Amino acid sequence: MASTLAAGPVRSGTSAPGRPRPPAPRGRAASLRRRGGLSTLVIALPLLLCFGLFSWFPIVRAVVMSVQFTNLVAPPEFVGPDNFTYVLADPLLPVAVRNTLWFAVLALVFGYPLPLAAAVAMSEVRRLPGMFAALAYLPVVVPPVVAVLLWKTFYGASGTGVFNTIAGWFGAGPFPWLQDPAWAMPSLVLEATWAAAGGTVIIYLAALKGVAPELYDAAEVDGAGIWRKIWHVTLPQLRGVLFVTLILQVIGTSQVFTEPYLFTGGGPANSTTTILLMIYNYAFGGRGDYGAATALSLLLAVVLAILSAIYFRLTRRWSTT
Repeated sequence: MASTLAAGPVRSGTSAPGRPRPPAPRGRAASLRRRGGLSTLVIALPLLLCFGLFSWFPIVRAVVMSVQFTNLVAPPEFVGPDNFTYVLADPLLPVAVRNTLWFAVLALVFGYPLPLAAAVAMSEVRRLPGMFAALAYLPVVVPPVVAVLLWKTFYGASGTGVFNTIAGWFGAGPFPWLQDPAWAMPSLVLEATWAAAGGTVIIYLAALKGVAPELYDAAEVDGAGIWRKIWHVTLPQLRGVLFVTLILQVIGTSQVFTEPYLFTGGGPANSTTTILLMIYNYAFGGRGDYGAATALSLLLAVVLAILSAIYFRLTRRWSTT
């Protein structure tokens, strides 16, 4: 008894004398289990499987199809880089690239500053600001097909078309709108700007809520007018948001498809044929070549990824300073 008391109580977490201590778990799996990471992995596994199935598997499948000649009916035939050679040698590709760039430039010139100006103007409204925000966002709710069909009636080339009727009130027109190669692309940009600007307006309105009112008060004390406030306070505070919306708009306009397809089908005289419309024609046109379509899709994705990487590298310092 005395010897037992002299030894003292057995401490918690230690093995009793004479009883072998269980071996400490070793390895990465055991360390993960001790930290509770194994249960987290089990919970996240279904999400990872769904993400891989619906995101990465189509990408891998597209890479495989890009080196095959397939119409998804007959057995695929391995052709190697022939699809890329065929796409790059297509005489319509430079036309589509030029049209896509022209659409992107027009959308940046007209569609990029317009949502910012609308958001700044609506942020100054003191009565019913929510109503103006809802009206600005309303075109986004309209299905794209419905919006295009609606604007097609507006673009009627006759003197009774909606836009030509309005222009006639001022002694102008009638304008050819969609029937003339010089007018077709600006007409598409006008509708696309109307349809997509509402979402960007909401983003800018949310960002403007984070601008400290004290900055405007200090600028007003210094005698700054409305334009100097916008230039020296609003734009610097929204710099990060502006950079993100810019790259998103560049990517979005480079993938324009709905407007050229539904308005003009690429005409007149291929003046509105874009890269995505070429991809659609490869896959669902007379050739039915999904290999060429995926090859051109991969080329477009690579170009956009390179441009995005360059853009974020150039603007990383500007957006944080």
